[in-house]
Amino acid sequence: MTWRERRDRIAPHLVIWPPILVSCCYVLGFSAWTVWVSFTRSTLMPDYAWAGWRNYSAMLASRNWQIAYTNLLIYGTLFVVLTIALGLLLAVLIDQHIRAENIYRAIFLYPLAVSFVVTGTVWGWLLNPTIGVQKLMHDLGWASFRFEWLIDRDMAIYTVVIAGVWQASGFAMALLLAGLRSVDGDLLKAAQIDGAGRVRTYLRVVFPTIGPIFVAVLVVLLQFAIKTYDLVVALTAGGPGLASTLPTVVVYDFMFQRGELARGSAAAVMLLGSLAFVLVPYALYQRRKRRKAGAHA
Repeated sequence: MTWRERRDRIAPHLVIWPPILVSCCYVLGFSAWTVWVSFTRSTLMPDYAWAGWRNYSAMLASRNWQIAYTNLLIYGTLFVVLTIALGLLLAVLIDQHIRAENIYRAIFLYPLAVSFVVTGTVWGWLLNPTIGVQKLMHDLGWASFRFEWLIDRDMAIYTVVIAGVWQASGFAMALLLAGLRSVDGDLLKAAQIDGAGRVRTYLRVVFPTIGPIFVAVLVVLLQFAIKTYDLVVALTAGGPGLASTLPTVVVYDFMFQRGELARGSAAAVMLLGSLAFVLVPYALYQRRKRRKAGAHA
């Protein structure tokens, strides 16, 4: 083997593996350190004296954490359901091979290219009662119109849902549209021959066929929901009070605002557990799916 052949054979490995190894060491190393710190007495600075489960008990009993996790359940459920529903609706509409399809796809995907900070800031302007939609309605003569969710303790979390769905629905649309376009044409023709209408064809043939795409979209959106931080900070700053606080905001608050490193690490580990609760079943599902595919091959 010549020197050039050896170089061409080794070069791809030199390009691919070092970044992968560094990333794995970085992620796994800092994750392990966070888990360790969560069992210590660390405050503003690391203190490796063993504290057992005390930090976890304190976080679970914390009012901030309880409210944040309740908000996460509300936000996560509505965010995932509404995003999938809107993304599916957009995908079905575009799947009708309408004119200027590429333009519509670009428009619907555009919010995904905008950072969460920008999204939160813009929606904060739109929902602000003094400068946003409410003021516009008042200027148009509708003096009785009220839309003050941004400053309402009971409704503030739903403003985060609105902004999140607006940003992520294009992502769901793109994946679901790809799934719709991948359905075997013979199945559609068979449904037409059997006299099935368009709605029935989608419900009985198309949607069941793209079930794995729905699962993938669901898992990704759940990750988005659990990791949401900058959108909340930019839109509501977790307020009014704790009304729209999410677990990620609590982690930041304990670690960097209060200087309680151990308790913030415990909150981060519990949040990591929430992610694992989503990702591990999905990984097992994919593994089982591959095994079935291999058995039928």
